[in-house]
Amino acid sequence: MENNKRLFEEFPPVTTEQWEAVIQKDLKGADYNKKLVWKTAEGFPVKPYYRAEDLKNISWIGVMPDQFPYVRGNKALENHWLVRQDILVTDVKEANAKALDAIKRGATSIGFKLEYDKAYNPIEISTLLNGIDQKTVEINLFNNKYHLPLLEMLSKVPGIKGSLNYDPLMRYLRRGVWYVTENTDMELAYIMVKAEIPGFHTIGVNSHVLTNAGATIVQEMAVSLAIGVEYLDRLTEKGLTIDEIAPKMRFNLAVGQNYFMEMAKMRAYRMLWADIVKAYGGKEENAKMHIHACNAELGMSLYDAYVNMLRSTTGTMSAVLGGVDSFCVTPFDAIFEKPTDFADRIARNQQLILKEESHFDKVADPAAGSYYIENLTDSLAKAAWNLFLQIQDEGGYLAAVRKGSIQAFIKESATKKFSNVATRRETILGTNQFPNFTETMKFTPEAWVFGADDRRAEDAEVETIVTFRAAQQFEKLRYATDVYAQDHKRPVAWMFTYGNLAMLKARANFASNFFACAGFQVVDNAGFKTLDDGIAAAREVKPEIVVICSSDEEYGEGNALKIFEALKDETIVVLAGNPEGTADILKEAGMKYFIHVRSNVLETLQDFQKQLGVTK
Repeated sequence: MENNKRLFEEFPPVTTEQWEAVIQKDLKGADYNKKLVWKTAEGFPVKPYYRAEDLKNISWIGVMPDQFPYVRGNKALENHWLVRQDILVTDVKEANAKALDAIKRGATSIGFKLEYDKAYNPIEISTLLNGIDQKTVEINLFNNKYHLPLLEMLSKVPGIKGSLNYDPLMRYLRRGVWYVTENTDMELAYIMVKAEIPGFHTIGVNSHVLTNAGATIVQEMAVSLAIGVEYLDRLTEKGLTIDEIAPKMRFNLAVGQNYFMEMAKMRAYRMLWADIVKAYGGKEENAKMHIHACNAELGMSLYDAYVNMLRSTTGTMSAVLGGVDSFCVTPFDAIFEKPTDFADRIARNQQLILKEESHFDKVADPAAGSYYIENLTDSLAKAAWNLFLQIQDEGGYLAAVRKGSIQAFIKESATKKFSNVATRRETILGTNQFPNFTETMKFTPEAWVFGADDRRAEDAEVETIVTFRAAQQFEKLRYATDVYAQDHKRPVAWMFTYGNLAMLKARANFASNFFACAGFQVVDNAGFKTLDDGIAAAREVKPEIVVICSSDEEYGEGNALKIFEALKDETIVVLAGNPEGTADILKEAGMKYFIHVRSNVLETLQDFQKQLGVTK
């Protein structure tokens, strides 16, 4: 007999109410919202699960890819994106050779990072572009202040497509000054838009600066849209039409480690920008947001640097599944040195694998219909739009920058980011959690590696923002230990383990990871049969720090106190945990250090370094 039943049709449907009843039973009276609802850094809640009914208020369900408002992407039948490689230009011939090699190995877009103050001549630009097929490879020039001469030279290159990235509005927030003056810079923006170079984007919105300054996704989106609107306003005032301006704009974004959120970000960005352009009277076909993206440096690390490859791969996946037009993988070593050929090759191949082996380019908007991602997209769009409207209520982007309100909420977010990393509410693998115990720095990093990138001009007119890496605070801590260990004995954190096997292992693992974050040598022990055995072993080894590791119950009955009293004059004694009652007794006896999940790891380790003479 023919069976035409659909999969699982024989099972009765389960309502949301039935699911919720089971969940409430399992919670045993615990607060549902506190236990299961996730409050994002962006300010909106995320439920533990979503169902088909959660799509009923999503306005774009039923919209196809390449249809307004382009939430599902700018391409109808596939998900093609350009594989970009950025090249630092110090010698035009060398940069050209490197570009040709990258193209031969799979790159379809080249970004030339020019010297900022250098006035390039036509021969140098011609040399830079020599041999590159303009029909198949996109060319992007950035980081140079002589935009008009570059524009004039590029306009003479037949068939060129790509971008020039002129963005005086972000420069104003970053440096506090204009290239020349506000009016002159906007007049140049007018000229840049009027340039008749089909398929070439001349106005950039460099949103990646906001991401690397610590802005949340919602803040990044709202400010970026406000910058875009400021360009629309200022340039239409000069007589340009929306349909002239919008196609010349490109948004340069950065993606972080929040996999699904970053995917939803790309979709929400396109929808909001499309709505804005249409509201200004632009044609729907000109309302497509052109997005180039790269990996945010914010979450990259100096120590255990190969983990950066994993971070950049997941970020790349988020971006391309979200439908970007081009992507540049940040080489794993870019945050502490000029990228090596090996790092560039790995970065390029990360994208090629996603294309050629994972076939991420074959399906347009693969996230479509996902209850979770569709709702994330909707929540991000609403939250970003609300903040965008607040900026507009202040008079728009420039007015808000002059008032300092944009700088204030970005700096507040950055401060929270640092705090979350210091307390391990946010994990940077290999840095503030699960460090490589045996790794030491084999070279001397330059000073800029450990500091924020502050480009504030001396004559800045407004408060500015700085970019940074969240790992820097821990890296400075660990590097200080590595430098100290060149002329001194590396401090040792020694695990005094006894009692309950499961608890001593758990707490020893926790404490070992804790102290390894500062580059201390960690010595674990299998578990001493008696307290006296452990005390005798500690006296023989003479470690700088002894960490008592056992269960809360076995800390009691005077056990932890006995260890502390025996060793307090010979070493720093630390308790792994914060047992109620016992901790008070130990504090009264003079014990200062208790490490646990609520500890500020950074501040605690900085204190240990000062006590041991590693830092002053």
